[in-house]
Amino acid sequence: MNTSATSSSAAETPGITDPDTPPRKLVVRASVICFLAWVFSVYDFTLFGTLLPKIAEDFGWSTATAANVVTGVTAGTFVVSLCVGPILDRFGRRPALMITSAGAALTSAATALAGGAISMVGIRAFSGFGYSEEVVNTVYLNEIYGKHPRRGLLFSFVQSGWPVGALVGAGVTALTLPTFGWRGSFVIAAVPALVIALLMRTLPESPVFLGLKKARALRAEGRRAEAEAVEKSAGIETDASKAGLREVFAPALRRHTLCLSAAWLLNWMGIQIFSVLGTTVLVEAKGVSFSSALLVLVLANLAGFFGYVFHGWLGDRIGRRTTIIIGWSCGGVAMTAMLFGPTSTAAVIGLYALGLFFLTGPYSAMLFYMSESFPEQVRGVGSNVAHTMGPVGAIVGSALLGALLSAGASMTVAAFVAGAVGIFGSGLVMLGARDVDRRRTPVPAPAAV
Repeated sequence: MNTSATSSSAAETPGITDPDTPPRKLVVRASVICFLAWVFSVYDFTLFGTLLPKIAEDFGWSTATAANVVTGVTAGTFVVSLCVGPILDRFGRRPALMITSAGAALTSAATALAGGAISMVGIRAFSGFGYSEEVVNTVYLNEIYGKHPRRGLLFSFVQSGWPVGALVGAGVTALTLPTFGWRGSFVIAAVPALVIALLMRTLPESPVFLGLKKARALRAEGRRAEAEAVEKSAGIETDASKAGLREVFAPALRRHTLCLSAAWLLNWMGIQIFSVLGTTVLVEAKGVSFSSALLVLVLANLAGFFGYVFHGWLGDRIGRRTTIIIGWSCGGVAMTAMLFGPTSTAAVIGLYALGLFFLTGPYSAMLFYMSESFPEQVRGVGSNVAHTMGPVGAIVGSALLGALLSAGASMTVAAFVAGAVGIFGSGLVMLGARDVDRRRTPVPAPAAV
């Protein structure tokens, strides 16, 4: 937000007197609530994969049927995720926070009622709300933090809710599954997410969205000059365009949107191969024992946590776009070295953990960068369009890995092509995204791309 931001919209936001320098209590409260929201959204999102073997056993699904269900759920997640951007830009940041958290809670509860493959796909498609909660966090907190000098570092702790949520979900499931079964585990997961959704009612709407809302009302009345004055005073990029999908693919933003979308798709190919299918790759490509591979999952989540914090800190200092490019380039190098390098367990685990540090860590910079790089009018839609390419990348990565293995390639080569090359590519395409340095000027005028 701009240093010229006035108190007009801030005055309408309880607890905010100056959007550029928000109260410390508000920053802490918003960060904690958004962190918990992301933790329990991840809890629900990852719980399905964790319990899939038990679910398949209960329904008598074959391996092929279970795989088809996963594909259907992923496709449904993509479709539902597309709804979140318009909610952000049309109805507000706070309503979007409540909807995504409540969506994760209701999806968990409804999963316990699934009666078969079709109903499971239909229900789990709504986990797209939980998946998109991180985008809503990013947009909301970017506007709440204002010009806080360590806003990237603050957000990195919120984003670290992914490994925390995965670990909490695994731990709670291990304790509750023997007693309550897989259906009970989903019901238990719904409770904290619903509580967080209710807590979000205590948060104020962002001053940026209030400024947008006021400017839109003035434009609707034909008072264009006054609307532009409100946008300028609130530090909003003055733009008469509407908030919609068409605008993020207009000439000024088209290349930026496409580059970010490609980066998410390519990087999620790497996520799918080295994170979701990490144990399979380690066992088949490097001969690591299954017990050691399970240990790696714990180390991977720890590496992810520190990676988020490091890249959030670095982004505040050298710029987030530069941090993303460097991080994913290093991730590609580390994963390639792991695949083709030493075969000792210590070396494999060390390189794998380093690879995940640079693969997942840059997302704390990436998400905050997206919310900075799009004009406020399309901040939600633009960020969400790119974000929804994640599940698509996961499908592409799995399909490419399977095709290469079926063609006779070794797991080492297949993982390199389907995963490491994707990580390299995600860093490369970021060179085409908007070079927006918000360390000194949080909201510069939009530049044609």
